[in-house]
Amino acid sequence: MSDLTRAEIEEFWQSWLDINREAERTGDWRVMAEHYAVDATYGWMYHPDEHFMAVGRDQIRDWAIGIEMDGLDGWHYDYVCTMIDEQKSMVLGFWKQRSGILDDSGEEFEILGIGGSWFGVERQTEGEDAGQVKIAWQRDWFDMPSTAHTFMEIIKADKAPDTLLKRMNVYGHEVPGHYHHKDLPSTVWPPPVEAGQYVTQAPAPEATA
Repeated sequence: MSDLTRAEIEEFWQSWLDINREAERTGDWRVMAEHYAVDATYGWMYHPDEHFMAVGRDQIRDWAIGIEMDGLDGWHYDYVCTMIDEQKSMVLGFWKQRSGILDDSGEEFEILGIGGSWFGVERQTEGEDAGQVKIAWQRDWFDMPSTAHTFMEIIKADKAPDTLLKRMNVYGHEVPGHYHHKDLPSTVWPPPVEAGQYVTQAPAPEATA
């Protein structure tokens, strides 16, 4: 059972929405770093053997909301639905990923498919953050084929700024935070979930020959 009240989580979530808007306004997502715990983890999957994972606030600042977001000036990630579970101290935020770039008909290029972020939030008990609510872990999901398609449509329309073209070259295992599955420094599923703390349904019996 969480020691956070729903009101505390809702207050933290509103501050998260506010700092997201500030990041979108300035184009610098690093301002969001202080919302994460010092030892937080943040990951997502590009494909089955290329995952991104940042471990700790510094890597999240430098890699997840640094290198990975550089060049996406004008993009905005509008949260269209939020679900809060105060018993588990979890938040699910579903967002639409829009580019801020208009096509010839005046419509904004948008990545189709459902995207979102799954957060675990905790009250910190040690250090300078003691007593504050921070993100303990975050896992994102998005429609990668749709993302690639939208990027290519922007290029074909000759609408891609140089910053976006540079961002599209940020891929592959040589980029900081990009790992083969076997080398991941944290789990694909959030650590407490992977550890079985929230099992809802027992696994189905193993198939027999």
